[in-house]
Amino acid sequence: MADETNHNQVPSTDSSEATDLPTANTPDPKAANPEDNPNAAKPPKREKPAVGEKPAADATEEKPAAAKAAKKEKAPSVEDKPFVQFIEQDYLPALQKAIAQKGVQDLQVSFAKQKVPITGFESAEEWWQIIGSWSETGRRQFNLYFPEEDIQGKKGFSCNEGKKPSTLESFLIDERRITLDLLVFGLVQRLDGQKWLGRN
Repeated sequence: MADETNHNQVPSTDSSEATDLPTANTPDPKAANPEDNPNAAKPPKREKPAVGEKPAADATEEKPAAAKAAKKEKAPSVEDKPFVQFIEQDYLPALQKAIAQKGVQDLQVSFAKQKVPITGFESAEEWWQIIGSWSETGRRQFNLYFPEEDIQGKKGFSCNEGKKPSTLESFLIDERRITLDLLVFGLVQRLDGQKWLGRN
């Protein structure tokens, strides 16, 4: 008589057989840290690209360095423009507006490279100058000088009422960085100190 198989028989525990059931002592492989637990699920290995083939882009990688550099670069400031371009396009209009707000309506401003018109000033060199004039109680004129053709370099100032100026003053010499606003403010403040603006 043939042996009949007993289907109700409990399998032997003598043989080791892997199951999907977690035990009390073994952490869940999906939740464990692979660095601390050798039983933890490891991320799938990437296959190396064949020679000459570009590696596939990783979705977690950041944007290319060129895009980052473009974001970090600031737009150039108006002060970084070439000297003549800055004066003509930005400084003169801003200066005229600021002086007009102080009540001077007939201001005439020009920008030229010429000799310094100061009595006793011996110089064969020509300097860039902003020449402003208006007539309210007599002819008022001021000159702002740029001997170095650079707004960050040396600057001078002179003013007169109908006569040639006799004194050349230094202008904004203590400032570390000259900006458009500072150049406008400095000249308006100097003219205000001369009692030429507003109700002075």
